[in-house]
Amino acid sequence: SLAKCLLRLENINEGRIFYRGKDMTNQKGVLLKEFRSKVQVVLQDPFGALDPRFKIIDAIAEGPIIHGSSREKANLGALEMLSLVGLTPQSAERYPQEFSGGQRQRICIARALIMRPEILIADEAVSALDVSIQVKILDLFEGLQKRLGFAMIFITHDLRVAAAISDSVIVMKGGKVVESGPTPSVFKNPQAPYTKMLLASAP
Repeated sequence: SLAKCLLRLENINEGRIFYRGKDMTNQKGVLLKEFRSKVQVVLQDPFGALDPRFKIIDAIAEGPIIHGSSREKANLGALEMLSLVGLTPQSAERYPQEFSGGQRQRICIARALIMRPEILIADEAVSALDVSIQVKILDLFEGLQKRLGFAMIFITHDLRVAAAISDSVIVMKGGKVVESGPTPSVFKNPQAPYTKMLLASAP
């Protein structure tokens, strides 16, 4: 729900969404389109996130084309993104069903990053993957973030993942924030009973 609201895919009942000082809560038209080009998302299920009828290069290039890029420029950008996420140029002409879950998530990351977002929302982006693949994808996120300079909002139920990837953490229960702060202080000295319970139940 939080991700959908931040992306303006759902309207909110109260509060405001600010982006670079602009209130985006009720924006429409050109301003909303520009905002969405700068805030991209990687979803939980890499198997359902890609259209099986689209070649990989078409799936990645779709965003820039929608936002006015030529197909030639978008395709070149797609090839560059495939390289950045660790896939070969030959991957471009294949279809999603020819790839593993981890490879599909790399494709989804490439599709988001080709827009050169300032903010990437990763919504349970590794929860559908095996633990060994999770580590590789988290390392990929970290490397890409350092290289491209985007901020991340990483939504997860896995405390290990939150501890590994987050500079600061917000703990939510029932749609409300119960605790927030720098990740080390929240994990080492939790204040909210719910946070303490989560940490106590973690493996």
